[in-house]
Amino acid sequence: MVSLKAGSRPPWVGLGAAVWVEIAAGNAFTFPLYSPSLKSVMGFNQQQLTILGVANDIGENVGILPGIACNKFPPWAVLLVGVFASFLGYGVLYLAVSQTVQSLPYWVLWIALCVATNSSAWLGTAVLVTNMRNFPLSRGTVAGLLKGYIGLSAAVFTEVYSMVLNGSASKLLLLLTLGIPIISLAMMYFIRPCTPASGEDSSEHAHFLFTQGTSLSLGIYLLTTIILKDALSLGNTVSYIFVAIMVILLMAPLAIPLKMTLFPANREKPCQPSDLLSGDGGSTQTDPLLTPSSSAAYLGSFYESEDISEVDMLLAVGEGAVKKKRKPRRGEDFKFREAIVKADFWLLWIVYFLGVGSGVTVLNNLAQIGVSLGVNDTTLLLTLFSFCNFLGRLGAGVVSEHSVRSKTIPRTFWMTVTQIIMIVTFLLYASALNGTLYAATALLGICYGVQFGIMIPTASELFGLRHFGIIFNFMQLGNPAGALLFSGWLAGHVYDTEAAKQQVSSCMGPNCFRFTFLILAGVCGLGTVLSIILTIRIRPVYQMLYAGGSFRLPSSSDN
Repeated sequence: MVSLKAGSRPPWVGLGAAVWVEIAAGNAFTFPLYSPSLKSVMGFNQQQLTILGVANDIGENVGILPGIACNKFPPWAVLLVGVFASFLGYGVLYLAVSQTVQSLPYWVLWIALCVATNSSAWLGTAVLVTNMRNFPLSRGTVAGLLKGYIGLSAAVFTEVYSMVLNGSASKLLLLLTLGIPIISLAMMYFIRPCTPASGEDSSEHAHFLFTQGTSLSLGIYLLTTIILKDALSLGNTVSYIFVAIMVILLMAPLAIPLKMTLFPANREKPCQPSDLLSGDGGSTQTDPLLTPSSSAAYLGSFYESEDISEVDMLLAVGEGAVKKKRKPRRGEDFKFREAIVKADFWLLWIVYFLGVGSGVTVLNNLAQIGVSLGVNDTTLLLTLFSFCNFLGRLGAGVVSEHSVRSKTIPRTFWMTVTQIIMIVTFLLYASALNGTLYAATALLGICYGVQFGIMIPTASELFGLRHFGIIFNFMQLGNPAGALLFSGWLAGHVYDTEAAKQQVSSCMGPNCFRFTFLILAGVCGLGTVLSIILTIRIRPVYQMLYAGGSFRLPSSSDN
């Protein structure tokens, strides 16, 4: 059984530390920064590069093992695996791009990229699962906030890449090789399970508003400084000052536990997990007449372990200590094998697959899309996408949290809205009209981010937090599946076919991706229809969970 850290400050310390780990976990977003160098140094064609992009997405999103590990091991152990993965994977890529080792085979680079970006799954799962369990009544806000910082990570790395590393891909890969392990090891101690707060209060709401505000300020700051760097010739001193201010803004969430230390408030004793499960945050005293039987005491850790014999369960049922198991209802805690047979599980997976699969196709090919349309320096495009991706993730948590609490509207309603906007966005890309590239990239970044910000709390609300790690990581397989289908096979093939017609290695003009964009518009049309069906199906669940205007944990199903 994992011991819980009690008190009001530790969860906020953990959330502040999680911000840094999430920035490190966003390392997969750096692929567009070093992919042109990888292509030129290794002599790859576009389809070979897009297949490497698929490896990037597979590594980032295949998190079944981290999901299982979160229920078996403490967060520091899960983080440690991510440390080793980033060091080994990015180390190999650095050796290739810097030409320290000559002529590495393609398959070695593919595996190295999978291993490198799989660190994202280990790091991200450890902090997300731990913090959602530490703040179970604000899971939408926490998911949007943490996933928002992952979305911002591309802009953070771009800032460092352009202002400190002078656009050197090999230096960036060296930074990833050493920097990710250093950050994760430094923050490891603070990412720990804590006793959840006994209920929602105004101070917690104010703290979340402060954290959201600082993250938004960071996003605006990054976008502004990178535009200035692109438009003006900034000296090294100014660039270093910009990066130093960025670091200070990243540390801002730690102001909350600092304020709680300097100005402590009188708070009730935090409730225990058993109170949360029963939905009662009040007294923890036990009536002597209700002293549990010997079998009930033996099964005190029943929720912590599934390895209980059938004989023990039958004895407990016979003594009335527990009720006989029944299948969980939506909104209760599901085991993975129970969730995977539900229609809502697969509807959510497919809607997510169609939304993020189409979005990641553009992200993986953003540099080539920009170049084909006459944009030589694509770092601004990547920063714009990153900032808007962050806005989508953060905004999805804020807006969906308000809609479920005030109107009990399922979060998936916002997946419907954004996939409709994505249809328009892909048609804008296909039109290649003057001035539409940046607008389309901004819109797509927001809509792409919303898919993440909605899927995560929705999965936890439908299927519970107990096995959330493995359930949400299985959902995330929609990202690499979409990348393989739409980016690796579709976009790469269309691009190389058009380049062959032009008899050049780098395709130029709107036809390089036009057919791809039209297909992706149709994909989002299908996603819109399915998300409407899902929203209608799960509306009763949200009416039950948010009946009183705030989240109410359902009674356990004893599974």
